[in-house]
Amino acid sequence: MMLPVYLGLLQGAERALAESFRQVADGHGAEPDVYHLCQTLAQQCDQHEQALAPAVERYGERPDDEPDRLHAVAMCDTRTGPVGLIRDLQDLYVLASMVDVTWMMVKQAVLGLRDDELIGIVAQCEAQTSVQLSWLTTRMKQAAPQALIVAR
Repeated sequence: MMLPVYLGLLQGAERALAESFRQVADGHGAEPDVYHLCQTLAQQCDQHEQALAPAVERYGERPDDEPDRLHAVAMCDTRTGPVGLIRDLQDLYVLASMVDVTWMMVKQAVLGLRDDELIGIVAQCEAQTSVQLSWLTTRMKQAAPQALIVAR
């Protein structure tokens, strides 16, 4: 069974996304909505990682023996200015998309296992990740015109 590989991948991805949301919050603290929402979304990711703990205990966790092609790496710094903000939000979107699709694959596996407890955890976390992606999309749309058209 390869579910333990994806449970570990998902925990690591949620951890990296939480760290990245905090990095963007700190780097763009002058934007109050970005600061506060990113802190809130980071806490959600922390909760997702913790919610997976019983499943990891039940099914285990193991590294994949395949070479890493795509893995979740937290952002180590942020850019400055309006264009920097939209680029950082775009980076968050890519990472959140990876988390989202990993939740989807884990969901398919647990539906097959008929693990009702894990199905509930996945449903809640997957829904919150979808909201995270929606906020990122909305915020990029809001910031893009000024960042890309107005000369600085």
